[in-house]
Amino acid sequence: MYAKLIFRNAKRSVKDYLIYIMTMTICVTLFYSFLSISSSYYNPDIGSEYDVTLLSDGLKTAVCMITLLLLFLIRFVNNYMLRRKKKEFAVQSVMGMEPKTIGRIFFAETAMMGILSIIIGIFLGVLCSQCMTAMLLTAFGRNYELSWTLFPDTVLLTVCFFMLSFFIVGIWNIHTIQKAKIIDMLSADKENEPELTQSRWILVIVMFFEFFTVWMLITGTEKAWFYYDSRFAFPVRMMFLGNIVFPAAMLLWSVFRLTLFCRKTARSKKNKYSMHTLLNGLLACSALNIFAAASVPALTGRYHLSWGAGTVRQYLLFLLVHLIFLICALIYLFGTFLASWKEKSPEHRYKGENLFFFGQIISRLDTASKSMTIICVTLTLAIFLFAAAPVLTGWSSGYLDMRSVYDVQIFSRYNNVYEEENLPQDNYQAITDFLREHHIETSYDCTFSLYLPDRNDFHNRGKYTFPIAAISLSDYNAIREMLGYEPISLADNEFATQWKTVAAKEEAEKFLAEHAGIMTDGGALTLSRHPYYNEAMGVTIYNSYTDVLYIFPDNVCRKLLPVIRNRYIITTEKITYEHAAELERLFTEKYPEQTEEGAAYGVRFRTLQVNSTKANNFILQASMLYGAVVLMVICLTMLSLQQLSDAGQYKYRFSVLRNLGVEEQRIEKLIRKQLSIWFGVPIAVAVAAAAIVIAYFIQTISAEISAYIGYTALLLQLGATAGILTVLLICYFLSTWILFRHSVT
Repeated sequence: MYAKLIFRNAKRSVKDYLIYIMTMTICVTLFYSFLSISSSYYNPDIGSEYDVTLLSDGLKTAVCMITLLLLFLIRFVNNYMLRRKKKEFAVQSVMGMEPKTIGRIFFAETAMMGILSIIIGIFLGVLCSQCMTAMLLTAFGRNYELSWTLFPDTVLLTVCFFMLSFFIVGIWNIHTIQKAKIIDMLSADKENEPELTQSRWILVIVMFFEFFTVWMLITGTEKAWFYYDSRFAFPVRMMFLGNIVFPAAMLLWSVFRLTLFCRKTARSKKNKYSMHTLLNGLLACSALNIFAAASVPALTGRYHLSWGAGTVRQYLLFLLVHLIFLICALIYLFGTFLASWKEKSPEHRYKGENLFFFGQIISRLDTASKSMTIICVTLTLAIFLFAAAPVLTGWSSGYLDMRSVYDVQIFSRYNNVYEEENLPQDNYQAITDFLREHHIETSYDCTFSLYLPDRNDFHNRGKYTFPIAAISLSDYNAIREMLGYEPISLADNEFATQWKTVAAKEEAEKFLAEHAGIMTDGGALTLSRHPYYNEAMGVTIYNSYTDVLYIFPDNVCRKLLPVIRNRYIITTEKITYEHAAELERLFTEKYPEQTEEGAAYGVRFRTLQVNSTKANNFILQASMLYGAVVLMVICLTMLSLQQLSDAGQYKYRFSVLRNLGVEEQRIEKLIRKQLSIWFGVPIAVAVAAAAIVIAYFIQTISAEISAYIGYTALLLQLGATAGILTVLLICYFLSTWILFRHSVT
């Protein structure tokens, strides 16, 4: 009998469970598709030079940790269903059914819908896992072929996780139903709305924000005291001034308004408007402070300001706090804006059903502003994660191409060597023996030294004054031949420079203008007619903390002090992962990272570098995308259920409109307008805030984007972000509209 009752209730309530089914299906789809990469049955053809086990273990850990957020979502959706069915539970209790039995029936209903969601989600997950496979094979430079595979261990893990989640939440629901009183459940849908009171959360936000403003003012004053110089460029001087004036103006405005606020003995309504006046001023000052704080990281690198990375991180924190406050204030003041528009525009207030529409929105904004703010901040984070994931991985992948240009890179460092006789001079014969033993042929093999132009610079170990090293012309041309570049030529008294790819052209031009001639131990040299080269040659060819390398004639280098000994090898075929790992172990045993004499040795294999970097990039990108979509689903679900929870209270109001003769078509239009406000405002604010953060982020690393990613690829990735958000928004908006209309009719 109970089984028949469960099936009948589930069939009758399938519309009420629409949001529940859709949300759980999306969660299962995401979980299965992202976790399918970590399956023990997953064996993509990525070549013998890669090891997929490094990727699967890390991805499984990341996905499972992020999935813990879904427990909150499952609990939130179950609470909504519990509130909707309270009256039904009360009727069953009056008929003599025990509360424990009622709870078990409800648990069976939700479990049935959950199982349906798991089945649909796994089927959709198989489809979405193809996207994950395509993304993985693209990352490893392989062609993608469509294949439909169901991984048993991933299916088992998915079913176990979600069934365990349903069980835990179901036990909690049974406990809640047992504690509920029948009279309360019977009158649940007839309770009057609570009296609207001004939320106090904004006061806490303002106090917290004032603390950070004081901190920002003290920091700005301190930086100006120790670092300000009237010879700085105009933007830098304005940066120092803005980080003092704008926080001070905000504090003065707060003191002025709070003094008036405390003196007032008027009623709470006037106090409310005083708070709004305070927030309007803080909102304007916060926008100015955002520009002031953002200018510090932006100008630090451009003008080579001497404060450390701690100052930059501090101002990034100020920027984040001001942006969050901006979101809070905008959401909080939106109701005031609507109320003011309503009062000042009679032609809009009395047009059609606008008076009813304004009442619907304004009556809930005061009590819902906190939840909308949390949703907005979370959605901003989700959009940023979605946009930043491909940027960070593209940056890392592009940088990998710049530093992994050789199959084998052996390099040394003299940073901790203090005696010239202890400088590295080895030819690394162990590498030659291993390659010969394993029949690994080489097409290019170059062992060379880097020299100090001035022997007296050997003891110069300052991080920002580390001497620039030099390479002989013959060794430089040998490396260019390895990489497929044309050789260069120099006169006996000339020199040229080789720059890192990420070095700014302006920086190189300024350096060359200041170093048109240099004095070396081998004589004076002048700048060549072709002084600047920036082809990718790896990062180990440069001395520590430098972005430039001198190119000297061979006869000059013979008179200089060699301080670094490197060896670059390109093989005819790619080295397998097993051979590269074994060779790395043998090299580390013979040449430790730090010897007793202070010399440091290192080896890099293209195979290992590419494998670890691409695996880590894929884990990072997949984790950020998964986290972003989960956060988006949580936000949209909360927005949807917030409206559906109020739909029962709105039923009487809409029935009054029908009795007044308002047509159903106009009522449906009114519902769409109301839902558009509740969905549109937090999403629009979140998109605007995320656009500011993303634009600033892109501007900060514009050099890396130009060098490694390209703006065309970046725009395509941002377009994909907008597309996914739009698809999710349409799904949740349509589902909410259908259920809301069903509830009020």
